[in-house]
Amino acid sequence: MPRALEAERITVQFGGLVAVNDVSLALDTGQIVGLIGPNGAGKSTLFNALTGYAKARRGTVRLFGSNVERLPPYARARRGMGRTFQIERPFEGLTVLENVLIPAFLRHANRAEAEAAAMHALELVGLSDRAVQPSSDLNLARRRRLELAKALAVQPRVLFLDELMAGLNPPALKEMIGFVRSLADSGIAIVMVEHIMQAVTELCEEVIVLAFGEKIAHGAPQQVMNDPRVVEAYLGGADE
Repeated sequence: MPRALEAERITVQFGGLVAVNDVSLALDTGQIVGLIGPNGAGKSTLFNALTGYAKARRGTVRLFGSNVERLPPYARARRGMGRTFQIERPFEGLTVLENVLIPAFLRHANRAEAEAAAMHALELVGLSDRAVQPSSDLNLARRRRLELAKALAVQPRVLFLDELMAGLNPPALKEMIGFVRSLADSGIAIVMVEHIMQAVTELCEEVIVLAFGEKIAHGAPQQVMNDPRVVEAYLGGADE
């Protein structure tokens, strides 16, 4: 059976700047892989290349064995890729449900089916009771849950989470960690960019560390945290 996601030798270049250089990763159904590194390491750029928002100069991306590297983001979403964004931007003139309904239409042309998928996503993240509330009324923790619901509305088989935990207080962080763990338990493969080490150590089976666009370490969370190259990369403070 093919792996949920396989990315091989991904390289992204902007003019003369190589933002991501020859990075590979792979994960299976239900697995959570963390992507960490100092600011400017290339984590979000790699995310964008994997999900179609940035063009890779070189490399292949396979989703359950099918090459998708030439597909635009919406086509990858229809194939089973979902993602959150580092800065949540809900459509503030719309209700919570309407926000989630928009991505649901990528998978369901029928309004009733799309609405059912959107409501199911809201139930998963604990926002179903706020479906008719204006999204502009949500606090940070609920906005993050809404961002996650929007990604789940496309019914992903592989989910990319870009700093979903940032800025959450301890109770909200614990709740979000629980949400993410339940998604993996349901069979969704997850790649997460995260600076909150509590979330990384509690959730991730494997961690990949980037610095200056290159993979410098790969392994279990505690193993990579103790790697001298990782310590040096963080203390050195690569600038974004």
